[in-house]
Amino acid sequence: MIPNGIDPSKVTRILFQDFSPWMLAIFYVYAIGCMAAFAWGVYAQVHKYRAGRRGARLAWGDIGRRLLDTAKTIASHRTLRRRDTTAGRLHAFIFYGFTLLFIGTATITLQEDILGPLIGLEFWHGHFYLLFKLTMTLAGTGFICGLLYMMWRRGWLKPPKLDYARPDRTPQDADFSRERYRIEDWAFLWTLLLIGITGFLLSGARMVWLQNDPAVWDTRWWAPVGASIAAGLKAVGFTSAGAGALRMGLWWLHGVLALTFIALIPYTKAKHIFTAAASWLLRNPDAIRHLPLGDLDADRIGYRELGDVASRYLVQADACTKCGRCHEACPARAAGYPLSPRDVVLTLREQANTHLGEVLPKPRAAGCATPLIGLATGEYRPETLWSCRQCGACTEICPVGVEHVPLINMLRRTLVDEGEMDPALQRTLGAVNKTGNCFNESRRKRPNWTKDLPFKIKDARKEPVDVLWFVGDYASFDPRNQKVSRAFARILHSAGIDFGILYEGETTAGNDVRRVGEEGLFQQLAEGNISTLGDCSFNRIVTTDPHSFNTLKNEYPDLGGTYDVSHASAFLKELMADGRITPARKLDFTVTYHDPCHLGRLNKGYDAPREVLAATGVKLVEMGKSRDNSFCCGGGGGRVWVPDPPGTTKVGEIRAREAAEIHGLDALVVNCPKCMTMLEDAVKTTGNERNFRVLELTELLAEALEPEEPAVLPAHAEVG
Repeated sequence: MIPNGIDPSKVTRILFQDFSPWMLAIFYVYAIGCMAAFAWGVYAQVHKYRAGRRGARLAWGDIGRRLLDTAKTIASHRTLRRRDTTAGRLHAFIFYGFTLLFIGTATITLQEDILGPLIGLEFWHGHFYLLFKLTMTLAGTGFICGLLYMMWRRGWLKPPKLDYARPDRTPQDADFSRERYRIEDWAFLWTLLLIGITGFLLSGARMVWLQNDPAVWDTRWWAPVGASIAAGLKAVGFTSAGAGALRMGLWWLHGVLALTFIALIPYTKAKHIFTAAASWLLRNPDAIRHLPLGDLDADRIGYRELGDVASRYLVQADACTKCGRCHEACPARAAGYPLSPRDVVLTLREQANTHLGEVLPKPRAAGCATPLIGLATGEYRPETLWSCRQCGACTEICPVGVEHVPLINMLRRTLVDEGEMDPALQRTLGAVNKTGNCFNESRRKRPNWTKDLPFKIKDARKEPVDVLWFVGDYASFDPRNQKVSRAFARILHSAGIDFGILYEGETTAGNDVRRVGEEGLFQQLAEGNISTLGDCSFNRIVTTDPHSFNTLKNEYPDLGGTYDVSHASAFLKELMADGRITPARKLDFTVTYHDPCHLGRLNKGYDAPREVLAATGVKLVEMGKSRDNSFCCGGGGGRVWVPDPPGTTKVGEIRAREAAEIHGLDALVVNCPKCMTMLEDAVKTTGNERNFRVLELTELLAEALEPEEPAVLPAHAEVG
């Protein structure tokens, strides 16, 4: 490995070769200054984060699990590779290249400034040094390739998600432009690229400078990029003296760039190197399905002022890299609403930096009373917050664990508290408070849908049942969904299931009420249902409504209601696996399936509905956006109760058009009462009702269980 006749101890690199004492003094003074600037910046950021509201302390056991999960996520880059594989892989080149180069620099520092002077230990020579050179070359090459791709992507490919145009502002607004972020992005990339390039140039110049030293020249190909540059320098006429002068200039340029970059990390985009890991470490893995419990006795339960915001959201705001994945995934933004989840996060970052201090920490009281919502520069517009469907698409795709959904919900709680909402929404909340349902119907009418059944459903309040079916508002009052309820009841009855319902004792579970931001009414509804359920005897709860399923399963435990809860699709799968229901025939339909956000993305209920569909014999063709990337129907977050403003497209219409692209489609299958309502209306609006229908999963299964000819939908029929 080392040519014969060369002393291995000479195969090394003297870091400060030919440096005068005053040069060394300047270097160390600048290096210490940069490290001090870095340390001060870290202090300023931590001070800023501590100005937020404290959350619950993490248990030591949980910290270990979180650290391991964070390490796996960072090492695998799995969240960065999702839905943008090329960018994720090239970011891994940058990450691992940067990490190895940093470790290499730290290794040099360890010998030159610590172990060598203190105990005389020197290891940076011989075979170790050669392997070190080769490793650094590979790391630097990958680093530069990753950076060049990102520059090409940003400058030439220009994906729409990297456009920082704000849908919540007009060019006349003072905070419309975010050009500074674009400048910061390019400065970040160019600085890193120059650090990488000057490192290779420095290596090549050193080789030419010391070309008469066999320990340098004869081992040069262990750094193949540097050796190639050295050959190029010699080819254009560089002598040892000329290369020595070039080496000195490059040494200072490379060193100053690297040290300056370190100093600026806490103040620039580069801080995501640390804040992204911290965000992932602190994140709530249940953020989109389990909203924070509000203290109704507190002065306020939402985020009215900057000081109300939890510290981890301030960390997450700095972790955001502006990659645009949440912006791209947001159904409200796609439909023309004034909402981009990325802008929600960046607005919080800007408020925190301005009022809590990014460079010079400000006293805690100075920024804590800063209002968050309003029409002033830098504040959240109410219409932006009301545009959110709470579907979780943004939070689910974020590669650094930012929790957009609960942040928006906490801001909405302030709007509800101040009565600033659409009149239609206000009327619906009033109806829920008065009647226990969003249809403003008498409680006595809730079980009316059962009257057309040929059998009596048990009243779970009066007699024990094995399965308590929590029906939900839409499945109880909406005529279209009542048909589905009767089909599900017939299936349970034919399977011999001992089941019952709460009749007029049931009130809405409150999932959508909570996601609107009406925390007080939600807790009132939940406590009422928990009290009713507490007087019943049952083993498990089943519901056909994903919204009710989510809140019963994930949020009621906070208020003392812990149950075994299943969605109807999972329960039907169980019944088929147990042989209690068996399809009598195969349905010759071509269908596609819409994953409800609350069943799919929030609770990972992807497979059971598809297995039920497979059992019916239908041909399932997936839409482009399915499973965790499913597009919202538009009805979540209380938007099912609010009319769409002029100038916007219904979110459901976008979904309906996506389904219409499937050739020969007979039916769009849904698995949620609200999705049924939103998508059936959308299909009619877009003129697709003559091409395919919207059907519920239970309806299809009920048809497959009957031996007669299908009545729901003949294969490839035109239904008008």
